[in-house]
Amino acid sequence: MATQYEISGTNAKGIASSVERGVADGALPPGSALPPVRALADRLGVSPGTVAAAYKELRGRGIVLTRGRGGTVVAEAPAVASRRPPKVPAGLRDLSGGHPDTAFLPDVPPYVRVVPGARSHRSAPRLPRLEELTRAWYERDGVPFGHVTFAHSALDCVARLLSVELRPGDTVAMEDPGYHHLLDLVPALGLRSVPVAVDDEGMRPDALRAALRAGVRAVICSPRSQNPFGGCFSARRRDALVEVLTGAPDVLVIENDHAAEIAGAPLHSLTAGGLARWAQVRTVTKYLGTDLRWAALACDATTLARHDGRLLLTSGWVSHSLQETVVGLLTDPAAQELVGRARDAYALRRETLLRELARHGIAAHGASGLNIWVPVRDEAGVVNGLRTHGWWVAAGARFRLGGAAAGVRITTADLLPEEAVRLAADFVGALGEREATYGG
Repeated sequence: MATQYEISGTNAKGIASSVERGVADGALPPGSALPPVRALADRLGVSPGTVAAAYKELRGRGIVLTRGRGGTVVAEAPAVASRRPPKVPAGLRDLSGGHPDTAFLPDVPPYVRVVPGARSHRSAPRLPRLEELTRAWYERDGVPFGHVTFAHSALDCVARLLSVELRPGDTVAMEDPGYHHLLDLVPALGLRSVPVAVDDEGMRPDALRAALRAGVRAVICSPRSQNPFGGCFSARRRDALVEVLTGAPDVLVIENDHAAEIAGAPLHSLTAGGLARWAQVRTVTKYLGTDLRWAALACDATTLARHDGRLLLTSGWVSHSLQETVVGLLTDPAAQELVGRARDAYALRRETLLRELARHGIAAHGASGLNIWVPVRDEAGVVNGLRTHGWWVAAGARFRLGGAAAGVRITTADLLPEEAVRLAADFVGALGEREATYGG
């Protein structure tokens, strides 16, 4: 049906925001038809390309969908607040989630010591034993460990760092393609994203240099297990990025080493390069337990003071019961042996699928981590083609800021080698079906 809601805006971002407000307020219910591109462009006094860019952004976030001759309409149960993935259809092998294989997650210790009585932990927010283990963890990988603290998760930590360092309207350099929750977090804080292209070695120095020239105040990057591309810093790339960043001493550099123990690649950290403002965040959710919302942070002294000052005003500290659990798992030989097995299995599964795809002439990326990225020309066509073969993979739209080429992300964490052989063959079939259906 035609909508009576008045869409406003003078650029693509403003138009998309106006539509999103209408959806959130209920003025644009599911199924509402948006105006044709040219009609809305004429009404707003902008170019058709501006409206088309706004609609593309809304499609990528799942807020609207295009029905060919039926035009663009508001999607059912639209993703207003985030780039939420679509529901996995029943009966399909799900390779879209980015989750670890639960077979490699250790059992939580049956008993955690909790000191009874109501009291504040503000005077001693970190368990000495866990702080000791955290410093050793960072020291092992060459990350400066003089200042460490804890947070509730990587996203919690990054959000706090950005909120105390930046002001609404400031810009942040973000990987493109990048982790969709981080891509959503930045605008949710009132900040703007500047895309930085990545390759198999992580952020590209030329793209980062351009972002710094654009005036970014912070950089968020992954030294390994980059999600979704799988890139990891080489020593040469790390040195090149440090050289670029040295000219911007006031920019806060945040490394997200979210899968440290199971990345399947060594760490070449920017934090060892003498940067003035830096932070490295690590979590244990990918290899000790998805419900263990604990993160470690190593950083410079100023960043530590600002992070902990804000933490003090909110939750105050990370649960000591949670900290006791993490200590138990980090010091349990059986749990650590299982983590080692997981690291080897994840590397084998990732490399097997890459090899099988290459055998069929399909280029893909995945130098580390739990996922691979396969460039394609039409994401929807490939996703739907693989669906007919019983597979469900993630379309790349929600991982892209705009400059990155189209692709699909495949989680290989629980993909057995024999399954990889069949998936690669089915991928060839999906590409063939796409060409026949969509014309190449």
